[in-house]
Amino acid sequence: MTTAIYSHPDCLRHEMGEWHPECPARLQAIADQLINAHIDGLLDHRVAPLADLAAIARNHTPNAIAIAQSQPHEGDDYYPIDGDTSLNRHSYTAALRAAGAAVAATDAVIDGAIDNAFCAVRPPGHHARPSVPMGFCLFNNVAVAARHALDARGLRRVAIIDFDVHHGNGTEEAFRDDPRVLMASFFQHPLYPYTEPLPVTPNRINVPVPAGTRGDVVRQLVQDQWLPALHAFKPEMIFISAGFDAHREDDLAGMGLVEADYAWMTEQIMDIARRHARGRIVSCLEGGYNLSALGRSVVAHVKALAEI
Repeated sequence: MTTAIYSHPDCLRHEMGEWHPECPARLQAIADQLINAHIDGLLDHRVAPLADLAAIARNHTPNAIAIAQSQPHEGDDYYPIDGDTSLNRHSYTAALRAAGAAVAATDAVIDGAIDNAFCAVRPPGHHARPSVPMGFCLFNNVAVAARHALDARGLRRVAIIDFDVHHGNGTEEAFRDDPRVLMASFFQHPLYPYTEPLPVTPNRINVPVPAGTRGDVVRQLVQDQWLPALHAFKPEMIFISAGFDAHREDDLAGMGLVEADYAWMTEQIMDIARRHARGRIVSCLEGGYNLSALGRSVVAHVKALAEI
């Protein structure tokens, strides 16, 4: 397998204050753990380009783009856009790199230059609604990439799998009425963003679970609900919103997953991709705020993607 990892130093320049859990150290922790696991040299390292605004505009309104372009007022370090999301002078460029990584990875996978990819980028994306940024997220990287695959590259069906501990409300909103997209997720409920779960449909397998849920329950959920729907849908490409904050060591939530659970989920997704999607997968970093657990979990995920 040829697994690429996309990133860029610009993604380290976006920060929202020393207190904020969505911090540059997250990417540094991932890089360190990939080296410690002796797999960094086995990956195809690629530079995340700046996304074209046309690609962003397939998923986001002019209002959302304008908000992401906002700059701190003179004398201020940050420009707050909601209670827990702020911009510094580098945030918009970082957001373009994050979305650009997802689009570039999509093109490389579709073109056969690589088998799959992990985008080690920030800011994350799955809370970003089509009309407004939200919840640490400026642009919805996975949604932008999925729309590129469908509308620019001509794919007919794609799946988005979200294993972040928080509900991917922005992604759900973007594709709620689009039969070309199957979204499958679990998420702790109640928990931010406190959206009420919508009914499961053939194109929406978003399953709320209570705090304290551990890996055995999640694995059964995947086997009973995700996999049958994915097999029936037969996606031509799979996108992953790869959040690692359901880990038992992550204090921003209360679930109980461990590295082996992320590896197992990735292996199941790999099997679906081999059967229906020519192995095509693009994974994008979402949450994960305990730095050690985040780095170890990404290693497990990437090792599964690369089959090493």
